[in-house]
Amino acid sequence: PASSWYATTSRISAATPADARRPAPYPGRAAAQRARLRLPPLPTTTIGSFPQTAGLRTARADLCAGRIGAAGYEERIAAEIREVVAYQEEAGLDVLVHGEPERNDMVQYFAEQLTGYLATRHGWVQSYGTRYVRPPILAGDVSRPEPMTVRWTTYAQSLTDRPVKGMLTGPVTMLAWSFVRDDQPRAETARQVALALRDEVADLEAAGAAVVQVDEPALRETLPLRAADRPAYLAWATEAFRLTTGVARADTQIHTHMCYAEFGDVVAAIDDLDADVVSLEAARSHMQVAYELAGHGYPREAGPGVYDIHSPRVPSAAETVELLRAGLRAIPAERLWVNPDCGLKTRGWAETRASLESLVAAARTVRAELKG
Repeated sequence: PASSWYATTSRISAATPADARRPAPYPGRAAAQRARLRLPPLPTTTIGSFPQTAGLRTARADLCAGRIGAAGYEERIAAEIREVVAYQEEAGLDVLVHGEPERNDMVQYFAEQLTGYLATRHGWVQSYGTRYVRPPILAGDVSRPEPMTVRWTTYAQSLTDRPVKGMLTGPVTMLAWSFVRDDQPRAETARQVALALRDEVADLEAAGAAVVQVDEPALRETLPLRAADRPAYLAWATEAFRLTTGVARADTQIHTHMCYAEFGDVVAAIDDLDADVVSLEAARSHMQVAYELAGHGYPREAGPGVYDIHSPRVPSAAETVELLRAGLRAIPAERLWVNPDCGLKTRGWAETRASLESLVAAARTVRAELKG
């Protein structure tokens, strides 16, 4: 509709460079966040999702088929969140997540709630292995009619005194894993998505979220093959991320996450995102990315993954300790996080429990070494 187009373009025109910057430089933000969160050295967390069990998938299918109503489905989701939060507290994780049981896919879930996107019923595309997704079609101007994640994030936070991360998919990934309109520059479309997500960040913060994660696993994946095209892409990609997160207060900790990639190609762009904490897949490369960050002089906090979630193998606490020691040779203890490589959506509960317990035990061992 013309009214939607005018509202979206007017908002983009009104955005200023200051909107794409946090209200304070990182050192001041870090001090404010540490005072608010009071986390131990080497804080432990997960990337976001917990196992999507057969029961959850069946409940979602039953809702779509009309076999259960919305109330019954939502109680199933609430029960799963209660279980996930209780487990994380029991395991000893420091920054929790709600587990994302209500989400079908990290892009489709948001696309179904934003104007300008169309979702298919049968448009399956292979992601990897036996995993398939339904990329949405980004066909119009993007806006956010109402909050998308606040309800379940605040419900999870009501169950614990530990911080619970708000979880969003970033604007670059929302474009990369969709079929995108080609009648305007991608930079313009990315700004539209960023402004919609910016509203969600603001609402999460207003609801009490002290930590918000905006995932950008596709940042390196979408890097143009031609070196000459890369600077322009990275300029609008990092600006879109900062436009999403620039609304956050200094004491709200902004995280981002990226999947396996040649991070050395984009380490300057990772820095330019200005996230307070970045988590990166690193277990299989034995912390190589930690040294790439250190070589660049990366000044903020980082969580190189210590648990390869693409394998059913459960790492021992001893080998996780060795990875953390390697990470500490590149990143100071006050800036090093402890987390898996990626989300746990594809894993089973038994291996998830065992692996996270090894992760927490390893963090405690290395903390004790640092004290000594």
